[in-house]
Amino acid sequence: MSEAIVIPRPDIRTMEIPIIGTTPLICHKWSEKAKKEMLAKQTKKASAGKGAKDPKKDYEDSLYIHPDGGYGFPSVAFKAAAVRAAKQVGMAMTDARVAFHVAGELVRIEGDPSMREDMVRLNGQTADIRYRGEFKAWRTTVEVSFNANMISPEQIVNLFSIAGFSVGVGEWRPERNGQYGRFEIAGS
Repeated sequence: MSEAIVIPRPDIRTMEIPIIGTTPLICHKWSEKAKKEMLAKQTKKASAGKGAKDPKKDYEDSLYIHPDGGYGFPSVAFKAAAVRAAKQVGMAMTDARVAFHVAGELVRIEGDPSMREDMVRLNGQTADIRYRGEFKAWRTTVEVSFNANMISPEQIVNLFSIAGFSVGVGEWRPERNGQYGRFEIAGS
């Protein structure tokens, strides 16, 4: 005779985590032009060649526009940062990925963007200038749903705190050898 397997009901809860940027957030949304150029190259279609650089358009195209107005940033970036932080505390990233979720496609970013100009190396060789949106002062609130049978609210907050310090979000974040996109939890 086999024993019945008891599976507890999930205890799904939702919480909001207020985030304050501690270093500037650099955006780099893929522009429609860049996507079309990539697709043309991958499908072996002839290219019209590179047009003249338009710094203002490049800057505007780098920003995520929130559907309710204002600016946003991919919510998945905050989840990915917290999942990466889980590894730092000994939690398997595969377990962290299923223990919580950040709501929505974009979180609203509060702050005013400005244009920044950066020298970059393409494929480690060719130099290029990039124009991107940067939020020098920024904040957001992420809505997190989680299974309280797997992870506690305190553990969620701690993961986001670690993520803000050591992983970050956006371009040139600590996880990618940068110093930008760092954040802390408001009130902690």
